[in-house]
Amino acid sequence: MCPHDGTRRKSRLSPEMTVEQPAATPRLLAQLRDWLAEDLGRGDLTAPALSGRRAQASWIAKQDGVFCGGGLALQLFRLLDPELEAECLVADGVAVHCGDTLLRLDGQATALVGAERTALNLAMRLSGIATATAELVSQLQGSGVRLADTRKTTPGLRELEKYAVRMGGGVNHRLGLDDAAMLKENHLAWAGGIEAAIAAVRSSAPWPARVIVEAETEQEAGEAVTAGADAVLLDEFTPEQLSVLVPRLRQLALERKPSGTVILEASGIQPGDLRAYAATGIDLISTSAPVTRSRWLDLSMRFAPAGG
Repeated sequence: MCPHDGTRRKSRLSPEMTVEQPAATPRLLAQLRDWLAEDLGRGDLTAPALSGRRAQASWIAKQDGVFCGGGLALQLFRLLDPELEAECLVADGVAVHCGDTLLRLDGQATALVGAERTALNLAMRLSGIATATAELVSQLQGSGVRLADTRKTTPGLRELEKYAVRMGGGVNHRLGLDDAAMLKENHLAWAGGIEAAIAAVRSSAPWPARVIVEAETEQEAGEAVTAGADAVLLDEFTPEQLSVLVPRLRQLALERKPSGTVILEASGIQPGDLRAYAATGIDLISTSAPVTRSRWLDLSMRFAPAGG
């Protein structure tokens, strides 16, 4: 059993990385209700034993990591008990240690039991992503290179999983296909090449949109810059290749337009190689690892009688 002192902990994020909580939109509230209904089913069979009783509970971290999902958890509990009294001792994005007290709750016992599993499951999942992201971001510290996520997310959880990435210190690449145009291998083959694909997107986009081209060869990368791509995703290049290619691409961007810049991104990278890639001069490393390879952060809820 790990000790806990219940003290408040400061965010691991710097002031410029402050991240807003997910907005309580009708869509999100509907999701929260659906997730509660999934567990409650036809009704909690234990509820009669707790009817009319109030209870207190605390959330405890059972592992070191980065906490995420406290505000969402409170929304879940309040859907069952609007009068719930709660205190968040640890904000999202804060590094926690085994034994730390995260939340304190005081409300209807039926609501605390009814929402417990759903709330913990969601927070454990999001905290796991935030923790995995923070571990990778720490490898890039001091390099100026940012860590970005991908669209490899759990259906229905994209907004929240990407929020967890931000809380771990990462940045979001694209929220969806309407957020930026990324032209990949299939697009380039079917559209008739890089220049034709970029021109088609720019001429028909209904709103200003970034155009990103995924390049698998040095020739494709050069063509993308020359054709005016806003960013080039350099897929599965070695650090040695990028150390030579990156300066060339930046020079091409300047030759095309004196004030022109291009964002250069590396992908297809194993987590253990981040430092080597960060030293090549790229701007961004994108990876699905925080979402696809992360483990849940173990949290628990401990009960006590009201006033105990």
